[in-house]
Amino acid sequence: MDDLSLNGLRFAAKRMQRAHRAGEAWAVERLKQYGPGKPAEALVRADFLHAVAREAGFESWPRLKLAAEAMGMDRAAALQGLKQALFRGQTARVEALLARFPDLADGVFGLECALYRRGAVEAALAREPGLAVAKLGPRTPILHLAFSRWIHARPGLEADMLAVAELLLAHGADVNDGYVEAPGSGHALSALYGAIGHADNMVLAQWLLDKGADPDDGESLYHSTELGHHRALRMLLEAGAEPKGTNALFRAMDFHDHAAVEMLLAHGARAEEFSPDEVGGEAPSVIPALHQAARRMSDARMVGLLLEAGAGTARRWMGVTAYAMARVYGNRALARALEARGADTGLSREEGLLAAAAEGRESPGQFIDPEKLPGAFRGLLRELVHLPDRLEHMRRLVALGVPYDEPGGPERITPTHVAGWEGKPEVLAWFLSLRPDLGFVNGFGGTLLSTILHGAEKNPARAERDHIGCARLALEQGVALPRAVIEGCGHEDMAAFLRAWAEARPGQVADGPA
Repeated sequence: MDDLSLNGLRFAAKRMQRAHRAGEAWAVERLKQYGPGKPAEALVRADFLHAVAREAGFESWPRLKLAAEAMGMDRAAALQGLKQALFRGQTARVEALLARFPDLADGVFGLECALYRRGAVEAALAREPGLAVAKLGPRTPILHLAFSRWIHARPGLEADMLAVAELLLAHGADVNDGYVEAPGSGHALSALYGAIGHADNMVLAQWLLDKGADPDDGESLYHSTELGHHRALRMLLEAGAEPKGTNALFRAMDFHDHAAVEMLLAHGARAEEFSPDEVGGEAPSVIPALHQAARRMSDARMVGLLLEAGAGTARRWMGVTAYAMARVYGNRALARALEARGADTGLSREEGLLAAAAEGRESPGQFIDPEKLPGAFRGLLRELVHLPDRLEHMRRLVALGVPYDEPGGPERITPTHVAGWEGKPEVLAWFLSLRPDLGFVNGFGGTLLSTILHGAEKNPARAERDHIGCARLALEQGVALPRAVIEGCGHEDMAAFLRAWAEARPGQVADGPA
């Protein structure tokens, strides 16, 4: 924000309200992203104050106002930024904030734990032992520690990190503690999940297991398959984690990780044991084994592992066979294996047209009624975006009438947003040429631009992708560039690009020039 005074923020809310009433795209988009979710006719000034506060990193306007009155708006915003940057692993932002305010974390016990400040934690607990179990914001101190990614920036602080953990444990902290991320969900994210699935902190994860953390917390095993290494998976299995009901096997397939699949099968995972239950409070991103193999383009080795483990060839998912799924996605390895086993190879008219598109064949004069598509194929374009060299395939599908701007899945995301998240400028440019809804906000609260920035920081394939190219395409379309987005960007090259864009085109910056 340009004016970090309360009066300046009040004016920003007033300006947003006026622009929203006038239907200006930037205001409509920001209300979708940060507002209370009310119908436009029900919005009042307090809702725009709420949006301004959330954009600045606070839970609500009253929380922002209280912090600003206690320490000044500039410092209050920096403190919120430090909390978020530590949680997200934005090292450069953490260092910049601490360079600007060297004492910013002093006396903030959760931050002192997350920064591994052994001496400060020890002194605070000596004064007030109850701090070890006090809820500081949404999390207790052991959760602030477990979810911190600071160890990747300061590996030399490993001994201090473990000392802080021991201090908290000695003062009553629970290694099985957790917090509810989504109010009302009732699903808690555990400290072990924080160390494994969020922070990729293997040293702290092993310490938690050694101190009695439950390896069957319903999420850690599943997320251990996402890390690009097997240390977490191995330590959880050695600690007695039970694969049943976790979908970890199917998640490992997403990464074509034969070794992880073999480890899980050796420890009791069953290929036919797909669970539709939520994982970590979210609907699973996986489906039954052979259908999963079809859409992830699993190779013959993976297909063989699944078939040898008892994956059923006759199972249907959302009305389609694994064979139909293999043909529609163009997975010939799976299709051939199923043909060899005598599986049902029948295709409906719609499946036949989709399979032809996957195999490079045009179907002139023929079209698909989207309403007749099985549920398994409603999100076909979204599922194809991440696969290599699928642009021509997707062009053929759109020519058949497959919807190209339809949000779907529990995350309510569109193919355009997926292309941005994946960092694929050529694919994104094509979707943009189809004139999708640029003001759409997905189920995570993300706009097209914020989804691209999130991908730049978190997409597993980000090193090989071009998220800056995607951001440039989105900005060339005229999407708003909120000042808070620039300040909160944790990808250094992307942040530099956004700053340069804002300097060259100040009128596109939602809060005006810096």
